[in-house]
Amino acid sequence: MSLSRMVLSSGRSIRLTEVRMSSTYGGMLEGYPCKRVNDWRVSRLQRDAERAFPSAPVHLVPPTRQYPDEAPGGLGPVEVLPSVACVGVFASTALDPAMDGSSLVVAWFQSAPEVPAGEDADHTLRGIPWDGLAQDYEL
Repeated sequence: MSLSRMVLSSGRSIRLTEVRMSSTYGGMLEGYPCKRVNDWRVSRLQRDAERAFPSAPVHLVPPTRQYPDEAPGGLGPVEVLPSVACVGVFASTALDPAMDGSSLVVAWFQSAPEVPAGEDADHTLRGIPWDGLAQDYEL
């Protein structure tokens, strides 16, 4: 069963079969969002996805970064990522007709805890180059 469906910019239809969401800055006890913290958070999301799904390729969608007008602290300028970190398992038809299907694990950030679906899904998520990243599988 799929949680949602969407059509990529390439025209390929994909299904979301599993999704994990967490607060981007959950557990941050001190400091503030800055480049160093965010670079660590982005690389951690990708590593967590790779560990959770070791047999599938993982693609990280580079997040948007905002720079609010706040005075910089000792760690440099304030830099903010979208508030929800996501890892999703997507499936589609096979790249090779001899196979049964294709899959890709995607890590991304978004502003709200909503399952991406249809045309409402973020354009960067819908822009994934599936044919160059996904892996075929047999049932």
